Amino acid sequence: MAAIIPAVTKLSSRIIRVLGCNPGPMTLQGTNTYLIGTGKNRILLDTGDKDVPEYQKCLSELVQSEQVNIEHIVVTHWHHDHIGGVENLYGSIAKHPKVWKHRRSQEDSEDNELPKTIPTHWLTDGQEIKVEGATVKVHHTPGHTTDHVILTLLEENILFSGDCILGEGTAVFEDLYTYMKSLQKILDLKPSVIYPGHGNIVEDPIQKIEYYIAHRNQRESQILDTLKNNAEKQLNEMDLVKLIYTETPEHLWPAAAYNVNHHLTKLTKERKVKCININGENRWQYAANSNL
Repeated sequence: MAAIIPAVTKLSSRIIRVLGCNPGPMTLQGTNTYLIGTGKNRILLDTGDKDVPEYQKCLSELVQSEQVNIEHIVVTHWHHDHIGGVENLYGSIAKHPKVWKHRRSQEDSEDNELPKTIPTHWLTDGQEIKVEGATVKVHHTPGHTTDHVILTLLEENILFSGDCILGEGTAVFEDLYTYMKSLQKILDLKPSVIYPGHGNIVEDPIQKIEYYIAHRNQRESQILDTLKNNAEKQLNEMDLVKLIYTETPEHLWPAAAYNVNHHLTKLTKERKVKCININGENRWQYAANSNL
């Protein structure tokens, strides 16, 4: 069992973690949000879900006890359990913060998670945001979502991984190809420690990142081998999950099927498997002429 994460934890002189108080199958014990800096003005990384009074109370009491101001709110990506709390904090617990996130695309219409009354400032790859005692650098790491970013704290070589890397288990993603590139980008940063968006601190970051890369490669091999061993069949994602994810709890099968679909999309592009539409449903079959 994972170690219990307290509601508020001072991780270093520069970082205080505030748990989002929104536990669930995909959020684990909840979303980790981080108050960063040492002076009056601080950075808040992620904001948990919308309308979670327990989280708002914890954060409000922390801001008051530390006698600080939230100058910047940085959102790692658009998912509700990271951006949802912005509406509750803006103009109240955070009086006049700059709210930062990366664009989901070049089309403004896709960046509509926040009401127009909350101005959004767009993050760029390599950008730095500074407050007293802390400088965070933005790294665009698409894959989990198109707008996903991680931050490095330059003073301590700490990496805030959002949902790219979790404290336990593995992450879901929208695009496997870009996700794998982002994992390599994180590995190249050589962080000393990872503070994830969910789960406990990762004290062995290099080993963890390498495991994530190896795990995805292993899953791809398992999918390909399973299709090859059932070459006469056309299988859908859930068929493959039941054959491969034998140690995964059943309530996580839909998330596993989501990941399997992205592996299949990649393998189809590589012509290692073929997609067959049967009565409106996509199924996959090993491509016998793939020369594997």
